[in-house]
Amino acid sequence: MKSVSRLGQKDYFDELRRLHVELVKMQQWIVQSGAKVCILFEGRDGAGKGGTIKAITERVNPRVFRVIALPAPTEREKSQMYVQRYLPHLPAAGEVVIFDRSWYNRAGVERVMGFCSEQQAQEFLMAVPLVERAIIHSGIVLVKYWLEVSPDEQTRRLEDRIHDERKIWKLSPMDLESYRRWYDYSRARDEMFAKTDTDFAPWFVVRSDDKKRARLNAISHLLSMVPYETVPRVKVKLPDRQKAHRYEEPDYPYKFVPDLY
Repeated sequence: MKSVSRLGQKDYFDELRRLHVELVKMQQWIVQSGAKVCILFEGRDGAGKGGTIKAITERVNPRVFRVIALPAPTEREKSQMYVQRYLPHLPAAGEVVIFDRSWYNRAGVERVMGFCSEQQAQEFLMAVPLVERAIIHSGIVLVKYWLEVSPDEQTRRLEDRIHDERKIWKLSPMDLESYRRWYDYSRARDEMFAKTDTDFAPWFVVRSDDKKRARLNAISHLLSMVPYETVPRVKVKLPDRQKAHRYEEPDYPYKFVPDLY
C-alpha cells in the first residue's frame, strides 16, 4: 500500500462540504427519478466503514438514505436461505440503502470464525454472483466497497479503542479474535474477490489508512457511479410571520437545562 501524507483538517472539511452538496443533488434526483441504489461496505475491523458511512449520510435525508447493520441471525433466520434476511432491506424506488456489512459476512467473518461450514461458504461464493445479477436486473444500482487498512494502522486504531473511553463500545472479543486471525481474513478476502469481483458487480477498494482521504475518495467515487442530474429547485422565500394578535408569552416556570457552557 502506497504511503501518502495525512490530509489537513481545513482541506478535508472544505472538500467534504462540496461533496455533501453533490450528495444532496444526487438525493433529489434519486427521489424524483425513482432510482434505486444499494451500497455495500466491507472490510476488516477498524478499517473505517462506520466513519465513511457517517460521512456519506450526515447531510442527507435519513428517510432516503437508509443504513442497514443487521444483528446476528435469529434461529428462524438461520433456517432460511442465507441471503433471504437481506433481501427485504433492498431499496425501493427513490431510496439509497447502505449495508454496514452485508451478505458478504458469509465470505468473511462467518467463514473465518467458524460460524458456517466450508461447504456453506463455497456454496455462497458460487451463488452470490447470480443473486447480484438478479438484483441489478431488477433496476438497482449496486456498488460494493472494500476498505483496505494496513496491519500497522489497524493495530493503532484498535489500541486507540482500548485506551479511549469514548470508543470502548467499539471493541468486542470478536474484534480481538479477528485481529489475531489477520492472514485467515486475508485468504478469505482473496478468494472472495476472485469469485465475486464480476464485470457487472465489481469490488472497489478504498485505501483507508488515512480516514479523511478514504471518506472523500469513497464519496467522490460513489457520485460517479450514479448518473444523477441537478433537479431544478423552486425558489424559496420565507413568508411573513403572522401577527401576535395580543399573544403574550406566559409566565410559566419552564425547567430550563442549566447553562453550563
